[in-house]
Amino acid sequence: MNNAGAIPGGTLLDISEETWRKAWDLKVFGYVNMCRAFYALMKARKAGIIVNVVGNAADTHDPEYICGFAGNAALTAFTQSLGSVSAKDGVRVVALSPGPVETDRLVTLMKRKAKDRTGSEDNWKDLLKPLPFGRGASPQEIGAAIAFLVSPHSGYTSGSVVTIDAGLSAKAGTF
Repeated sequence: MNNAGAIPGGTLLDISEETWRKAWDLKVFGYVNMCRAFYALMKARKAGIIVNVVGNAADTHDPEYICGFAGNAALTAFTQSLGSVSAKDGVRVVALSPGPVETDRLVTLMKRKAKDRTGSEDNWKDLLKPLPFGRGASPQEIGAAIAFLVSPHSGYTSGSVVTIDAGLSAKAGTF
C-alpha cells in the first residue's frame, strides 16, 4: 500500500519549482518507485496486490491546489495503466481516492482556518458542516475500504479507482 504525505496547496504561481519537485518526489515518484520495486517481486511469484491511496483532488480540478491535483491525477492514470495489464502477471493494482478524512492533518488544517477566520480554533468543527453528512470520512471507513480492496471479495478488481468522498468529486466541488 502506498500512502504518502500531503502536497501543498497553492496556485501555479504560488508554488516554487523546488516545492513542486519535493512534493512530487515524495508522493508521485515515491509511489512509482515503490510499485516498481514490489511489482517485480509480485510478478516473480505471480501474486500480489498494490493499493495506491491517491486522494479525490485528482477529480476536483482545484486551481488553488494545482500541484496536488496534477500529482493525484498522474497517480490515478498510473494506477489505471499499470492495473490494466497487471492481471497477466497475477497482480492486481487499484487506487483508493478518499476525500476529506478526519485525521490529525485535517483537524490541524481546520483549526488553523477557524483561527484565521474567527480568532479562535474552538469552532473548527463548524467548518466541516458544509461537507456531505456534516463531517469528513473516518479513518476506519477508509481502512475498511482498503481491507475490501485487498480481500478475495474484490479479486476481480484491477486498474480501478474507488472514490470515497460522499459525492464531493462527482460535483467537482471543494469545501
